[in-house]
Amino acid sequence: MYRVDRSLSCLLACVLFLSGCEKKDSDPKAEAPPAANVERKDGVDLLQVEHPEHFPLVAAVRYAAPSALNVTGAVAPDISQEIPVISLANGRVVNIHARLGDYVKKGQLLMEVQSTDVSGAFNQYLKAVNDERLAKTQLERAQILYDKGAIAKSQVEIAENSEQDAKGDLNASEQQLRVLGVDKDHPSAAVKIFAPASGVIIAQNVTNSAAAGVGLAGSSTAFTIANLSHVWILCDVYENDLSKVHLGQTAEIRLNAYPDKTFKGTISDIGSVLDPTLRTAKVRLQVENPNGIMRLGMFVTATFRGSRDQEVAATPAAAVLHLHDRDWVYIPATGGGFRRIEVHAGQMLPGGLQQITSGLQVGQQVVSNALELQNSTEQ
Repeated sequence: MYRVDRSLSCLLACVLFLSGCEKKDSDPKAEAPPAANVERKDGVDLLQVEHPEHFPLVAAVRYAAPSALNVTGAVAPDISQEIPVISLANGRVVNIHARLGDYVKKGQLLMEVQSTDVSGAFNQYLKAVNDERLAKTQLERAQILYDKGAIAKSQVEIAENSEQDAKGDLNASEQQLRVLGVDKDHPSAAVKIFAPASGVIIAQNVTNSAAAGVGLAGSSTAFTIANLSHVWILCDVYENDLSKVHLGQTAEIRLNAYPDKTFKGTISDIGSVLDPTLRTAKVRLQVENPNGIMRLGMFVTATFRGSRDQEVAATPAAAVLHLHDRDWVYIPATGGGFRRIEVHAGQMLPGGLQQITSGLQVGQQVVSNALELQNSTEQ
């Protein structure tokens, strides 16, 4: 009985041994990186791993890169290229021939305004015509009487003065009709407003049946026309970076809508007043706008290049962990673990490197593959 029990025990031990071997051979996690234990101390993530040698380290290298400042901005019209369209006749808009966003040519009809100013100005013109005709007739009559010795020379001079005054009133009334946009030979109750220049209508303050004219309440500018062949780029530059920009400096401009195109701009003004909340100043760029590709309100990114190169730290791009819109790297910590620190990553560099603008010193060691170490914390 003892021998049988001993044989069964040996057989059971063999089965358990073989089962353990098969389980070890089929474990897919046998070659996986060791799991990390995350501890949080003083607001810093500390990762403890069993085999830190599985995560090789690299040293941040020194890289000479052109100094660059990236800022955001938006396309705005050049106010020196904006022309207001004003109706000098007060009245009601009866017809609109152009709309916001339309491209118009100089002399194109924009709207018609029905105004009582027209009838008043035309009546004044007709009165001036009659007065001038009468004054001219009186002057001719006085000249004849003077030639025959019937009146004195002073009477002729009075008639000449009256005729000159009548001519002045007639010229003024004609000018008034021209200002209102009325043809004296073809008068109409509606004043036609034409475009004073070619461009794009960027503002419209009137609609059909709306009031128009400088003497009425509301905006006196019916339309605003802008020449968009030249535009402004208004950028926000933080006060800490204002020393890096100056008047006349050029910038590379990229549109979010056309990332493959690059434009050149020149700083024409640096704002003297900072935004009290954001602590930024408006920097204005003058930019050529060929074919009107830049539309008002478009978001842009402007890059200002410095005249001197700056030495920065650079690491392999895989060493930088992009998490929640922030950049991190892992550096060795005491006790065989790693510590995660925040850095500010810059542009990509040749050779698979990435610029580190702040948070890391040249020669400081970091984990070469931050994502692999990060994934080990989630196992």
